[in-house]
Amino acid sequence: MRIKNSVNAKKKRRAVLKQAKGYWGARSKLYRVAKQSVMKSGQYAYVGRKLRKRNFRTLWIARINAGCRNNGMTYNRFIDGLKKLDINLNRKVLAELAVNDEKAFAELVEKVKKSSK
Repeated sequence: MRIKNSVNAKKKRRAVLKQAKGYWGARSKLYRVAKQSVMKSGQYAYVGRKLRKRNFRTLWIARINAGCRNNGMTYNRFIDGLKKLDINLNRKVLAELAVNDEKAFAELVEKVKKSSK
């Protein structure tokens, strides 16, 4: 007695078509086209997850730099000063402070300025 694949094949196709739901035209209706679209979208998603991290870091650095320049300092001197003072705040937190709590950020900049003199 031979075993046929129909149940598993249907399950696999159904899963791919479910992932392709919302795609335009044949991409969501025909298995062969949907499979290609799902594969490609998975590749884009993988790359996108890596790019998002880079983009956010760039944004945080830009915000910190803007906050530093408002207080008469440059980004690289500020980060260097924080490291020398052993203040371990990541860029995400520093950017949040620069945008939402300018007073606290200004105090940090002043600490760095005092230590560099």
